[in-house]
Amino acid sequence: MSRRASEILAHVFGYDAFRGEQQAIVEHVAAGGDALVLMPTGGGKSLCYQIPALMRPGTAIVVSPLIALMHDQVSALKEAGVAAGCLNSSLDFDTAHATENALYEGKFDLLYVAPERLLTPRFLDRLDHLRDTGRLALFAIDEAHCVSQWGHDFRPEYLQLSILPERYPAIPRIALTATADQQTREEIARNLNLSHASRFVSSFDRPNIRYTIVEKNDPRRQLLHFIREEIHPQFSRAAGIVYCLSRRKVEETAAWLTEQGIAALPYHAGLPIGMRAEHQNRFLREDGLVMVATIAFGMGIDKPDVRFVAHLDLPRSIEGYYQETGRAGRDGLPARAWMAWSAQDVVTQRRMIDGEDGREDRDYETHRRLARNRLDALVGLAETTACRRQHLLAYFGEDAAPCGNCDNCLEPPQTWDATDAARKALSCVYRTGQRYGAGHLIDVLRGERTDKVRNREHDKLTTFGIGAQLDDKHWRMLFRALVAHEYVKIDHERYNALALTEAARPLLRGEIEFMVRLPPEKARKSRARHKTTTADLPGGIPTTLFDRLRAWRAATAQARNVPAYVIFHDATLREIAIARPAAIDALRQITGIGDRKLQAYGEEILKIVAACA
Repeated sequence: MSRRASEILAHVFGYDAFRGEQQAIVEHVAAGGDALVLMPTGGGKSLCYQIPALMRPGTAIVVSPLIALMHDQVSALKEAGVAAGCLNSSLDFDTAHATENALYEGKFDLLYVAPERLLTPRFLDRLDHLRDTGRLALFAIDEAHCVSQWGHDFRPEYLQLSILPERYPAIPRIALTATADQQTREEIARNLNLSHASRFVSSFDRPNIRYTIVEKNDPRRQLLHFIREEIHPQFSRAAGIVYCLSRRKVEETAAWLTEQGIAALPYHAGLPIGMRAEHQNRFLREDGLVMVATIAFGMGIDKPDVRFVAHLDLPRSIEGYYQETGRAGRDGLPARAWMAWSAQDVVTQRRMIDGEDGREDRDYETHRRLARNRLDALVGLAETTACRRQHLLAYFGEDAAPCGNCDNCLEPPQTWDATDAARKALSCVYRTGQRYGAGHLIDVLRGERTDKVRNREHDKLTTFGIGAQLDDKHWRMLFRALVAHEYVKIDHERYNALALTEAARPLLRGEIEFMVRLPPEKARKSRARHKTTTADLPGGIPTTLFDRLRAWRAATAQARNVPAYVIFHDATLREIAIARPAAIDALRQITGIGDRKLQAYGEEILKIVAACA
């Protein structure tokens, strides 16, 4: 069986070796076993069911929640010479009817289907026929976290997929996701009847992604600086995704980036369906576009050459952050994850968690508690002075050494032992009656006899002037940190007054320390802009040949009406540009070139290489 799997891996998909747990998963499912697979985005999840589908007799049914992902996966499989199709609401009647007939006749190796289509009596009858004739290979449930009832990607139809083991008990099932903490894993196993399935948990590490988190200070300008100074000098025509919390902010940010010369498109659920489809297709098929979006965009987007993912607002959870940043660098080449955040972001997210549902039942209260814990874990990631990657992986239960490639590792931040100052601040909140905002509290702490301070006789309090040694900037930084860590909360009905929480008690008593991360010093404006050279590009790629190959790929993809990465990933073109193969046998050794692609494109590629000699 190992030999058969390796032959398919090499001759169909063009890879010379499996990665990580891939081979164990392939052999387990091909032998008829059920599996729950957790593997990071870009880790090769698709091969875990595509290869068993080609090893087992009949058709594999792949459940996917996203139409765009289905079409891209089918296009990529067809390019590799695999008989694949899809059934979803985007197909006209004649095409859907023809696809169903082809399925009935067993003409597909893999068929991608939306969960709501799979659950129809008509489709289940087709599956019954395949089962009864021995031509139903396996079920693959992609994006399995959609079965989690409290996740933001929840799809109610996924809960009904528990019908599969009841109706087809002899057919193996494999459920796959890139993002799931322990609680979500148990929910997937329970709701899909996979409690007895073998579990394969790969490392959550994405070593090619560099994580950077900054405190908001004119976030649009910070984003523009990041794109111009850190992305464009290293990656020409880089594709990226910018996430914002609100639809209005998405549209305003996309328009502003376009004004600044950055090709950007908006995407959110409030846009017309046709516009959303057009923008998504442009992002998938064109080079160098930036998609500014809400979380409505992204799940299942299979574009491997996204060079950066930026957040202008704090996500709701550490899982959401990991999932969204994981859309960068799926091709394994260097990529960036950048985020600007503020204490107000934390307050906004907490209000959304607390107010999203009026129910007070125990299940909802449990969900709210878990959601707040996940948000707190993300705040901890933003505030940490240690390695970001180490902190992120620890959340998913994985030990790691400092990565040497995140902002904290590259430029270790300074910290301030703010324990004493925090106790003074909390005492001042209490002494003033928990009815005032940060500005007034800072005036009291610094001993400023403003009219408001005198009128309320706060200049007679024991906390008046006890913080005179700190300037306004440090006090505001401290209050932001106290809010972020929920030692104080904002009362929005009292004009943003600050009030103590239960968590403040041990800090007030001096039982715990409070360390605050200091913002980095601003970079000198005189620093020369980095200039791109051949040596700066990953692997020292000869730019002329690499650009010629990309231009050929773009033209070929346009002619075949598929995204460019369906033809070849950047990583494959990179390897060709470095190796400069002069013959078909040499080209055959390049990663990502299977037999079908070698036959279709081999001679053209060799001509391009020869022309650049």
